[in-house]
Amino acid sequence: MEVDEIQDLVDQINTRDFSSKEYQKMKIEEISTELRDVMKFQQESFQKIDELEKKGVQGDLIKYVKVICNNTIEREIIKIQDAYLEKIENEYLKKK
Repeated sequence: MEVDEIQDLVDQINTRDFSSKEYQKMKIEEISTELRDVMKFQQESFQKIDELEKKGVQGDLIKYVKVICNNTIEREIIKIQDAYLEKIENEYLKKK
């Protein structure tokens, strides 16, 4: 049963619609919302992992899902942050 739960979580992480987002074309407010959404998803994913760990799921499976979660979601957060900072620089700092 726990293996199915881990597979479901990995599927949720891998099927998020990260790659099709064009953050460079979004407004700062939209990027900010996206960043909050991804960070919330990351927090919820780690809460699910913690629950699975408390259930006694195999340590190797927990490590596996943590790596998937970290790599996939962190990559997206960095991508959003880069776009966000670039927008701030272009729209606010260059006006001075």
